[in-house]
Amino acid sequence: MIILYHADAKVVELINADAIEIGKHAHLSIASFIALLSQEFPDEILVWCHLSLKEQLNLSGMEQLFHHKKLLFSYNPFGSFYIDRTIGYIDESPFTNVNSNVTFPTWQMSSWVGGVYLSVFLALKDEISSEKNFDYFLCSVAKLAMPKGLLCYSEPLLLKQQAHTIYPIKRNTFVLFRFVKQHYKTRWVFLLLLNFLLYERKFPVFPMLVSLFYKNRNANTMNLDGIVVQSSRVFSTAETIDVIIPTIGRSTYLYDVLKDFAKQVKLPNQIIIVEQNPLAGSTTELDYITSEKWPFPIQHFFTHQAGACNARNVALSHIQSEWIFLADDDNRFSPNLLVDVFKLIQQFGSPVVTVSYPQKNEIKKYFNVIQWPTFGAGNSIIKRDFLEKVKFNKALEFGYGEDGDFGMQLRNTGADILYLPEPEILHLKAPVGGFRTKPILQWQNDKIQPKPSPTIMLYKILHTTIEQQLGYKTILFFKYYKLQKIKNPLQYYSNFQKQWKRSVFWATELNKK
Repeated sequence: MIILYHADAKVVELINADAIEIGKHAHLSIASFIALLSQEFPDEILVWCHLSLKEQLNLSGMEQLFHHKKLLFSYNPFGSFYIDRTIGYIDESPFTNVNSNVTFPTWQMSSWVGGVYLSVFLALKDEISSEKNFDYFLCSVAKLAMPKGLLCYSEPLLLKQQAHTIYPIKRNTFVLFRFVKQHYKTRWVFLLLLNFLLYERKFPVFPMLVSLFYKNRNANTMNLDGIVVQSSRVFSTAETIDVIIPTIGRSTYLYDVLKDFAKQVKLPNQIIIVEQNPLAGSTTELDYITSEKWPFPIQHFFTHQAGACNARNVALSHIQSEWIFLADDDNRFSPNLLVDVFKLIQQFGSPVVTVSYPQKNEIKKYFNVIQWPTFGAGNSIIKRDFLEKVKFNKALEFGYGEDGDFGMQLRNTGADILYLPEPEILHLKAPVGGFRTKPILQWQNDKIQPKPSPTIMLYKILHTTIEQQLGYKTILFFKYYKLQKIKNPLQYYSNFQKQWKRSVFWATELNKK
């Protein structure tokens, strides 16, 4: 392990790298110095730390953190990031709004303290120029490499204790616009300018114009496939797994799902089915659960209370195994599904994975194991430890956003969600089931109908920054215009503002439940 201490944008102390003399390379930026180290020591872990935090650096915990080679950690103990919160005007992802109290997936890297295997920087040396500003360099590396399979985190365990002093970073609008131009599509630069005008009554046109001279970095040939991943984390070798399936009106599809599970090379420990039918006097449609013999126990619950959130919570209260598979009643998959997924769980040391979930004839977009910005409640496997701290939010019942909300709850416990491109679960999108009995929503008789859906608004309020909410509002304003009847722009704007306020009102009411 090589330890690099820096101050005033220069390397001031180097430990365990005697072959490199600091004095001979004093002219180099920190990023350029690291590039030099990566050529000399490609198999070593590099830990960087600002000299002022030297006594707080938690060296004893480093080996445990770096359980495989495709990891990048950093931590800002002072409550602010180099790319400030206004990035939320154009970036809605959960990686932007960081929970600094837990291990949290993000591209918002920090020069204060961090670490990486130098083989990562060696692989990227020809793709990203060595910036003079170390913070900008780290953020750029993370933003570009996350979609390529580098797992990037804010990690409080890098330090022995939390800092009690706040050092707010002064907003730099030039840096913000440059970062957007270099890491997003160009149109986001103009949308960022518009959002500044709308919500801050500012018009930073000069930073915007300057940013247009920078080259976008997304068209790179970055490839991390040469870095072999094999986690040193050890989960239980038993790998017992329970499956939970909520279902409503899809008995034939569910039968096929059970048959697929019965063919698994690795059988589930048990399957928990929560069947819903809100019609008074209705009874189960799943006679085959008892009339046929299955190679695993099936716990079957029947309820007149409709709603997937409630059904999944009921099932979660009866889990027993180390791992839990959140499944749907219209999935199809191969006999090796569970075996293949557990191989990847062990390889990456991940307690939460979401499996590729294409519909028929859908074109796959992602081919690397990556940090996933969403969550699938019908195609995810989770270590039970994390499920003891979360549940599906019943305020989001019969709406949209419950999957995303559950994923954010998991992230806020310190669990990351990895997407597995292989194996695949085919999502049939069965034409029956779902909200067959249309629920009566509290706002459906409002003269002013809320926009967006109050459940979507509640998710935004609970899990995104104010800037992300306002950025979403701007995009929704333009997208919704062509879908509604009012074509007078001023009249549409007035009506949209009223709809947004009603959505906030109902989201607040839902959150009280």
